Amino acid sequence: MRKARLRQHSLTRTMVSATGILTLSAALIAGCSQMNVLLQNPVESSQEQQAKAIKTEKISKQKIGDPLEQAAEVMSSVQINVNAKAGGDIEQIVKKRGDVVQEGEVIVKLNSSELKVQREKALLNLKSAQEALDRGKREQERARKDYDKQVGDMRNSITKLEQTVADLQKAHNKVRNDYDHGLATKLQVYQSQTQLKNAELDLQLLKQQQKTMGPANTSPVSDNELNNAQISLQQADEALASLEVKAPVSGMLTELPIQMGMTLAAGAPVGLIEKLNPVKIKGFLPVEAAKFVRGKSELAFFLPESSQKSKGKISYLASVIDPQAKAYEINLEAPNPDMALKPGMKVRMQLTDEQEQIVVAIPTQSIIKEGDVFYVFVLNGDIAEKRRVELGRLNEPIQEVLSGVKEGEQLVVSGQNQLKPNEKVTPPAGGGSK
Repeated sequence: MRKARLRQHSLTRTMVSATGILTLSAALIAGCSQMNVLLQNPVESSQEQQAKAIKTEKISKQKIGDPLEQAAEVMSSVQINVNAKAGGDIEQIVKKRGDVVQEGEVIVKLNSSELKVQREKALLNLKSAQEALDRGKREQERARKDYDKQVGDMRNSITKLEQTVADLQKAHNKVRNDYDHGLATKLQVYQSQTQLKNAELDLQLLKQQQKTMGPANTSPVSDNELNNAQISLQQADEALASLEVKAPVSGMLTELPIQMGMTLAAGAPVGLIEKLNPVKIKGFLPVEAAKFVRGKSELAFFLPESSQKSKGKISYLASVIDPQAKAYEINLEAPNPDMALKPGMKVRMQLTDEQEQIVVAIPTQSIIKEGDVFYVFVLNGDIAEKRRVELGRLNEPIQEVLSGVKEGEQLVVSGQNQLKPNEKVTPPAGGGSK
């Protein structure tokens, strides 16, 4: 009985083993058949391996975010010290600290008895110089008239003497003629000749005197004394006028360190005026923000509590980073006719406008980083091209692309990590998944 069971068990094991062998043989045969199929269709096998699941998206321009802004502070464009031009006692303080003053307005009035006395002296000196000049001119006119009279008298005397000489010459000729005819004596001839020679000598002497008279002293009376007196009076008037200390520019009187009764010396400080039209707006730009400003001539700015924007001219943009702020200093010059902007106010500079925020941007999930370099895959037909890209501003889930791709290209946004450069893929229908 036991032997019969053992024989049956052995038979069962033998049948199982045979069945297993048959099964294994069938599997091997089937595997070989499939291998033959693969070897017979290598292209079909390669195409199946290349068919990877990807998704593409058309690259387009998108708004990367709101316009870039930067905090800044309002400052006076110029700070000018106000000094007393003349010394004196403070008589009246017209303006107070914090007042907005216009150019030429009186800030402080001084009093100086010394300057008043100097003006009186200058006025007297001017009067004296004027009188001296007038007196000199009168004397000069009188001398000229006297000279003219002397010249006239000399001319008349010469004319008369010339006539006398002519008459004597005729008389002498007659006497000689009479002498030749026995009608005159030799003495008469001698007397006639003597009279003629004496008259001729007198005429010659007068003519010599006429030549030695020379021109009249008509040189102008010097007015140097009068000019000096006029300058002295003008200086005295200016000194008195400078006792009114006036604003050299329009702006805010931020310092006024004086009191009534004080005596100020010439050149003493009276106050400080900060020019507020235009104002200076000063800020510091981070390195990334500075590149959006370079090349521009003006920027918009606004008060944080107001939506009204104004324009300011870029008067300075540093080319070297400020070592303390670790940023580039920027200055705007903005008109401020109503003095609404005061030093110390905070404003916001708008570095970009709405149009500058519309840029070529791609999903951040499509970007592949290898070290410090960024890549994306772009579909060109059925080839996945690997492109190196330069990235700009980030605003999840998109990021600006500065170079490497362009608007309208098909970007691989899913499955790009499994691709190799220039790998052939089957483009997804309608830009969808495959």
